[in-house]
Amino acid sequence: MKTKALFVFLVALLTGFSSAYSQGFQPPAAGKAVVYFVRVTAYGGPTSFEFFHNDKYIGVFNKKNYMRYELDPGEQLLWASSENKEFVTCDLKAGGSYIIMIDVIMGAMKARVGMTPITASEERFARAKELILEQPPVVTPQKKIDEMNKKLEKFIPETLGKYNTIWKAEKNFKSISADMAIPEDMLK
Repeated sequence: MKTKALFVFLVALLTGFSSAYSQGFQPPAAGKAVVYFVRVTAYGGPTSFEFFHNDKYIGVFNKKNYMRYELDPGEQLLWASSENKEFVTCDLKAGGSYIIMIDVIMGAMKARVGMTPITASEERFARAKELILEQPPVVTPQKKIDEMNKKLEKFIPETLGKYNTIWKAEKNFKSISADMAIPEDMLK
């Protein structure tokens, strides 16, 4: 009996492990939404951008890559940090899959980050889909996420304070609406 339980545990563990690191579009867990942060260009390759969800650090990547992030549906704030700070407001639906294109923009001291939500009807969707289907996502280890949230415990609230008191009124940040979810038949 213990052998059977161990076997079931190992199969479940490996199945979960492989789905977390497998390439291609993976549907979100029940009651969740998923956002793909996709960088389709090698321009500015070594430049890393750090990503946040509301008041939490969620990951980092560089080069031509993508990161898959699962979150609750409803109103959310996603943002990235580099020489600048870029924000995307979201109203996500449960079961929805969304794409944010990550752009590298020339900066004064370091590359700036751009974030542009796209739909399946846009020309850039084909490049994002190709990348997602050909390689697994970048996964930031939980230990690094925990360390960065601790390290940035002053930076995050300061940045969100500036967003709420200054930038939100002055800048025209992009947004994702629930109807921007990529249709399931386009995810294959």
